[in-house]
Amino acid sequence: MNIAGLFAGIGGFELGMQQAGHHAELFCDVLPTARAVLADRFPSVPFHHDITTLRSLPASVNALCAGFPCQDLSQAGKTAGLDGARSGLIAEVFRLLSRRRVPTVVVENVPFMLQLNGGDAMRAIVDEFEQRGYRWAYRVVDSWSFGLAQRRERVFLVASRELDPSEVLLADDAPIERLKSQLGVLSHGFYWTEGLGGLGWAVDAVPTLKNGSTIGIASPPAVLLPDGRIVKLGIEDGECLQGFDAGWTVAAETVAKPSSRWGLIGSAVSVPVARWVGGRLAEPGFYDTSRDLPYPELGKSPKAARYDGKKRHAVRISTDPLGIKPPPLGTFMRDVAGQQMLSIKATAGFLSRTRRAKLRFEPGFIHAVERHLLAMGGTVPLQLPPAAPAQLELLAA
Repeated sequence: MNIAGLFAGIGGFELGMQQAGHHAELFCDVLPTARAVLADRFPSVPFHHDITTLRSLPASVNALCAGFPCQDLSQAGKTAGLDGARSGLIAEVFRLLSRRRVPTVVVENVPFMLQLNGGDAMRAIVDEFEQRGYRWAYRVVDSWSFGLAQRRERVFLVASRELDPSEVLLADDAPIERLKSQLGVLSHGFYWTEGLGGLGWAVDAVPTLKNGSTIGIASPPAVLLPDGRIVKLGIEDGECLQGFDAGWTVAAETVAKPSSRWGLIGSAVSVPVARWVGGRLAEPGFYDTSRDLPYPELGKSPKAARYDGKKRHAVRISTDPLGIKPPPLGTFMRDVAGQQMLSIKATAGFLSRTRRAKLRFEPGFIHAVERHLLAMGGTVPLQLPPAAPAQLELLAA
């Protein structure tokens, strides 16, 4: 297929599709950092900088990929839904489809959209496809089950006027068991920028890489190693955990700070997942209709569903299409130069937030963080009551 990559970012969608035999005909993204990376990695592919000024798609394009912005859909973001300034840009996708109904469309976003506004966000999207004569299927999949040591669930939706999307997204299912915590034996990833309302815990993996954090900066997760040290991932580690080659985003440093690469990595589509989708677009599988369930017309949208051209169905299926268990997290952590020990200030700040939190942490985890802080030469924050936030902030300073 000849693909137009909208909201292309650093080309994760398109790289995976290319590995499956497809070809990129056009990129579109508004970020100068993304443009720098795409120009470096796909120098022969035409680029358009703003989807709102893109009049139409090239006549050669017969598939469209759109990992549209998730900031207004994510639970950690504004949750403004499809009316948000960023996530509302999917309306531009439908504008382009109204001008020319490209045969096949692949969309990716965060799972929170399934429950946002009582499930109306996803229903609004599939309504638009149905009105244009598309069949569709969508499914939540986890990058972890594609051999990446990252717990990253994302919704992938395929809509098509030519092929059966169920045979693309719903033909493969190989569920695998998630690992249980073993402090001192396995590595454990978590977000040191959180600790009050959430943690982002992952066993022998990192939690979902993000384009920002709860403290307003693009930042990598931390990893509690079996030996008790806590380190922050290097940028090249993050690239590999998304399925890119190390150094994939280095061109972004020509137009922005090196830290900007974290935002690009966190927004990207995991390459092996895109390769699987692209492979099934080229060679569809078989969908077993015994997986069909009644589709709920109200409330949270199901984690997988399809529309056969006449009726909607929920689908009973796992988040693991291929079931490839990833190697240990340490296998991906090769960027020794980019890795840093979690600092005294960062560790103390994280601990102070956990003191106020009502979260349940893995037994032994907080003690491990305290030991790391002491080993770094810091002082462990006191166990203060919630009524003393000012003192806690002083301890974190």
